[in-house]
Amino acid sequence: MTEYGRGEGSEPWHPEDPYGDGGWEGQQAHADQQSPYGGQPQHYPQQQPQYDNGGWGDGQQAAYGQAQQQYPQHDGQYDQHQQYNQQQYNQQQYDQQHQQQYDQQAYHGQQQSYDQNGNAWASGTQAQVPYPADPSDPYGQQAAAYGAGQQDYYGSPDAYPPPEPPSRRRAEPEPQVDWDPGPDQGEHAFFAGDDDSEDDSDDPKGGRGDRRGRGDKGGKSGKKRKSGCACLVVLLVFGGGTAGVGYFGYQFYQNRFGAAPDYAGDGTSQMVTVQVPKGAGGYAIGRLLKDAGVVKSVDAFVSAQEQNPKGKAIQAGAYLLKKEMSAESAVVMMLDRKSQNNVLVAPGLRNLIVYTRIDEKLELASGTTKKIAEKKYKSLGLPSWANDNEDIKDPLEGFLYPGTYPAAKGMKPETVLKEMVTQAAETYGKYDLEAKAKALKLDNPLQVITVASLVQAEGKTEDDYRKMAEVVYNRLNLANPETYGLLQFDSTFNYLKNESDIRISESEIKSNKDPYNTYTNKGLPPGPIDNPGGVALKAALNPTDDGWYYFVATDGLKTTEFAKTHAEFLRLKDKFDASTGS
Repeated sequence: MTEYGRGEGSEPWHPEDPYGDGGWEGQQAHADQQSPYGGQPQHYPQQQPQYDNGGWGDGQQAAYGQAQQQYPQHDGQYDQHQQYNQQQYNQQQYDQQHQQQYDQQAYHGQQQSYDQNGNAWASGTQAQVPYPADPSDPYGQQAAAYGAGQQDYYGSPDAYPPPEPPSRRRAEPEPQVDWDPGPDQGEHAFFAGDDDSEDDSDDPKGGRGDRRGRGDKGGKSGKKRKSGCACLVVLLVFGGGTAGVGYFGYQFYQNRFGAAPDYAGDGTSQMVTVQVPKGAGGYAIGRLLKDAGVVKSVDAFVSAQEQNPKGKAIQAGAYLLKKEMSAESAVVMMLDRKSQNNVLVAPGLRNLIVYTRIDEKLELASGTTKKIAEKKYKSLGLPSWANDNEDIKDPLEGFLYPGTYPAAKGMKPETVLKEMVTQAAETYGKYDLEAKAKALKLDNPLQVITVASLVQAEGKTEDDYRKMAEVVYNRLNLANPETYGLLQFDSTFNYLKNESDIRISESEIKSNKDPYNTYTNKGLPPGPIDNPGGVALKAALNPTDDGWYYFVATDGLKTTEFAKTHAEFLRLKDKFDASTGS
């Protein structure tokens, strides 16, 4: 038996009556009808439950224990009702404790409705006309006093829905969740394309599940939109990651296996100067060319340089190149001297010739670099032992070290000169020139460079340099029986005259008393007469020891012959005269 199906006077359960009280019909019997149990009429006091909002009219019952029950005036019904309670509850199988509790509740409920005369209290509250009971409701005639004083399960906001008669019962609606699973029970609305759909219901009343499901539709739509945006962000992140992996994978493949990017052709008409520093390798040169817009990639240049048999011959210097050249064309053009914006200082070259070449490369007026050298030589980095003689014609002579130097339009002459002097100072610093000078009976390191310049000027081949150095040191000896300290070199006289003529008359030589004239002045000239190279410098530091005092270029060009005595010298001189026709 359920709590909802029993009133004050329920009958014992009958095996053939599963619902009790003779089925639903037993609850619908009127007072004047025959009772299905023993033919005894059952008299129930007609209670008038006070319904809220019309009772069954809106499908809701009055809350148990809250609506006060009002009973109409029935004289003598109190005693009958009390007798009925005693008779009916003696027939039931309920527990005695439960019986007493129910009697007390029924009794007190009726006492609150009647005065001493059995009349209703004059409280100002009129008895409400009872609504007719639903003939199909088996619980419509039960007293609402059952459950009075107990917890109200139906009157609070979170209450259970009130029970309804079988004829009005319907299936419990499916519980709704905070998110809409979509048309396929689990498919998100973002993928189903139904983000703005709403669930419309024709039933104005909802069950328990409708209370949470009838929220703000805009909120649910907002959740859908947020979910859709989240999915879109995930797709964008995933797509971006995939694209990034693909890009770097392609770059890795191109770097490892693909051909390096390269321009095609010999380049545009636009020219650019690229300066390659000393010691730069293929990759360093390639980066310089790429930054200048000459080649498209470093790898393309390195590959072209390796494929060219002369590619490794590219040296430091300034190169005049075209923009957007193929790497192969850039290598060929750099090997061509016409494209090299450099000043080449060859071993034995005098400073006056170097100054002229710098003016030409920088497109300056003739003599500009010479004037800069005379004014700024002290700031160009000369060693401390340089320029120790006031008779030196050019303090930079012997310090513009042989090599290739960048010299492009727009550069300053002092910049080019300083790089040459710096190179000379670094090279000379590798040798202990002061110690070497003492060992060779020279006064200072500058005289070592002067000897090297003489060897460079008089020697014709590398094989001659060491012999030539010995001739210098032997003649410098004032006690030598051949020259008594006179060098008698034509090269020193040509230097002071800025000439290179090998045909000098004896009268002209003897009449000139310039310090650089070694025919009339014993010892070395005041300073170097050219810029010696490394081979001549090493020869000056390590001369032969064969007793040479004389040498003659017998063919006037390439062949130099040496002699130890003056008699041998005269025979060589005759040979020279015969070869030159003098």
